[in-house]
Amino acid sequence: MFVDKAKVFVKGGDGGDGLVAFRREKYVPEGGPAGGDGGNGGDVVFRVDEGLRTLMDFRYQKHFKADRGEKGRNKSMHGANAEDMIVRIPPGTTVIDDDTQEIIADLTRHGQEVVVAKGGRGGRGNTRFVTQRITAPEIAENGEEGVERWVVLEMKVMADVGLVGFPSVGKSTLLSVVSAAKPKIAAYHFTTLTPNLGVVDVGDGRSFVMADLPGLIEGAHEGVGLGHEFLRHVERTRVIVHVVDMSAADGRDPYQDFLMINEEIKLYNAKLEQRPQIVVANKMDMPESEDNLALFKEQLAADGKEFEVYPISALTRGGVQELLYKISDIVESIPQAPEVEGVAEKEERKVYRFEKQEENDYTIRRVNDVFVIESPSIDKLIKRTNFSTQDGVARFARILRNMGIDQDLRSRGAVHGQTIQIGDFDFEFDEKG
Repeated sequence: MFVDKAKVFVKGGDGGDGLVAFRREKYVPEGGPAGGDGGNGGDVVFRVDEGLRTLMDFRYQKHFKADRGEKGRNKSMHGANAEDMIVRIPPGTTVIDDDTQEIIADLTRHGQEVVVAKGGRGGRGNTRFVTQRITAPEIAENGEEGVERWVVLEMKVMADVGLVGFPSVGKSTLLSVVSAAKPKIAAYHFTTLTPNLGVVDVGDGRSFVMADLPGLIEGAHEGVGLGHEFLRHVERTRVIVHVVDMSAADGRDPYQDFLMINEEIKLYNAKLEQRPQIVVANKMDMPESEDNLALFKEQLAADGKEFEVYPISALTRGGVQELLYKISDIVESIPQAPEVEGVAEKEERKVYRFEKQEENDYTIRRVNDVFVIESPSIDKLIKRTNFSTQDGVARFARILRNMGIDQDLRSRGAVHGQTIQIGDFDFEFDEKG
């Protein structure tokens, strides 16, 4: 089974906590602080592996969490950084943030990688907080939490050849007779709901990968039918093999079907119009096919369209070998899959730069007798503060006071002993502090 879309949860490792420790060595009186920093959490990294062909593995494992950094150690030793979690993905995978729909990366080359969840920074140990006034601080930070989010993996088939055409024109049958693939074949439309891949052995030492892509209908470029679920796979194929039903089953006009399919591909991505295309007249074993083929060629010539038409019968295999030789020749003439104007190039790694926070990045509102403070920077500060030590609590209060929050609360009517709510924590307003 071919799976070309998956949704997974990724989380960078949390940073290790900093340590509060002091030198306790013989003959070293008042040795001072010796608590080391915590290690950084591991990143979650997606790396392209050309040995993979599908996203099947992500159906069974949907959560990827990197390890957290080790805690700081005594003697001012740094905790070990966690190793990155490497997640292997197939080439041709686009990584999209599920919340913002931002394209994080479009990965096509073997070994290409991108950090999708950054690990948290390790907390600082008490050696970092020594000042001339505070020579023995009992302050240490907790490690930062790693980035977590849901991402969507969308794979565009990295096949050499893509079979396109209306439903039930014989694409699946053709794939089944030229490769070991076993696509579902039945006498109704939209039998193929997901692409099927098959390796085709031409017989002269050459081979290529062929994809049977789901049937296309009018309006697909706007999402009608299987819509974009089909069209995005055409983008990465080197050669388009356009299969046309020459038996005119169900009263259809082969030439109009041919024009409609090409128009849908053009409307989806105009650059695909320049892609090498082979026209295959299938079902030539049917009674009316010879006459329909002659008319089809006349209509092509009348419209000035220069396409070489290959008559075959996928059922009897007539003309199939000659078609494979031609496809193989064209594939060899195109060493790599052509680039298309689909997804813009993205940086392989994001660069995180320090941005100074605004001084007043908080809001205060009153709910009955409780003052509620909302601030992303303070929420982050709370997570990094160790409230188990008096020095940690004092540092937190000092930072809030320097931000002007104490004065702001007084101006809004806060009195000694009143409850102040910040995130999930309740604090008591200390007028004396």
